[in-house]
Amino acid sequence: MIELVEIESNDSYWGDVFKQQKALLESIMKDEIESVYHIGSTAIPGIHAKPIVDILVVVKDIERVDAYDPTFRENGYEPNGEHGIPRRRFFDRRRSQNDSSSTIHVHTFQIGSPNVERHINFRDYLLAHPYEAKKYEALKLELAQTFRDDRLAYTDGKSEFIRSIEEKALRWRASH
Repeated sequence: MIELVEIESNDSYWGDVFKQQKALLESIMKDEIESVYHIGSTAIPGIHAKPIVDILVVVKDIERVDAYDPTFRENGYEPNGEHGIPRRRFFDRRRSQNDSSSTIHVHTFQIGSPNVERHINFRDYLLAHPYEAKKYEALKLELAQTFRDDRLAYTDGKSEFIRSIEEKALRWRASH
């Protein structure tokens, strides 16, 4: 099934979705959670994004997260294990059972994972540097038009820019 790349103008409901899902995630994993963050493009006001809310959950012990898979399923999430990133647990929520498009991605990492810092630095850097956020938006809009029916090519097309922002964000964070 082809998964089209859809980009939408920033919508305030994304923040509401994050707040609702944060409360749900905290109720599911209770004492295991250290913190929960809204990450990704939907966390950056004023830029277009795929309508997928990315949530970063930091837990005390990543190995204990698998025990919550049945509860995640009961709440509409599909557990996907590491999903290509070692020591991560990834969950996604679909629009409906018959729709392959995700609406929410939950990235779960253990405290101290470099991926936690990487995601937060990226988000915070774009929030602090609107010009860079607009450059990212322009790239995403161009790629979405070029690769409308090729999600992998769209994602690959962003990789170099994302790496450059991650490097800038690391230096920026170190200087603050």
